[in-house]
Amino acid sequence: MTLKPSDCGAKLYTEFPGRTPMSQYPEARFIKSADAGNQFPPDTGREVAVAGRSNAGKSSAINVIVNRRQFARTSKTPGRTQLVNFFHLRDDRRLVDLPGYGYARVAESKRRHWGDLLSGYFSDRQSLRGLLMIVDIRRQLTDYDRRMMAFAEAVDVPVHILLTKADKLKRGQAATALLAVKKELGDRATVQQFSALKKCGESEAREMLELFLCAQQ
Repeated sequence: MTLKPSDCGAKLYTEFPGRTPMSQYPEARFIKSADAGNQFPPDTGREVAVAGRSNAGKSSAINVIVNRRQFARTSKTPGRTQLVNFFHLRDDRRLVDLPGYGYARVAESKRRHWGDLLSGYFSDRQSLRGLLMIVDIRRQLTDYDRRMMAFAEAVDVPVHILLTKADKLKRGQAATALLAVKKELGDRATVQQFSALKKCGESEAREMLELFLCAQQ
């Protein structure tokens, strides 16, 4: 299942001449962290999950899309996001930061727990409307990414992939990487280049977030 930005006419931000665009999410705030399904907030409204391999730039991408510095805490140490973090955006709309996956220095028991936690989240969460997947453009898709996509596909949740750190590659290399991922996935997901540092792809990513948030179940 795929969606296109043209399917939703949401206004993404307000602009004032000579000023930085104002975030659409002035009410955005942290709600809570959860380590089990019974700790999740009420399953009402609509929410979009963000998932990605450790060190793929997930927190930085969230901060740029929401247009808030340190909205999601960044760290130079991979694997710091170990809980399911819920954020209020507006009304009954939420962003959900899922645990980073693929980090080698995690005990096998913790890895299994995360797998069960994520599987339960995708299968049980009725308010879930979309998944933003964060993938390092230099690494391409990994088995962990494909597993995350399988979780979403099993419950017919659309997926949009941000190929992050595009500024680390030359333009031709980035274009080739984008084409390769699109070729592998076909119509299973939409894909774009993204750079939190250069804010490349910021508007497109925000459009997809809004599209998911306005989607009907």
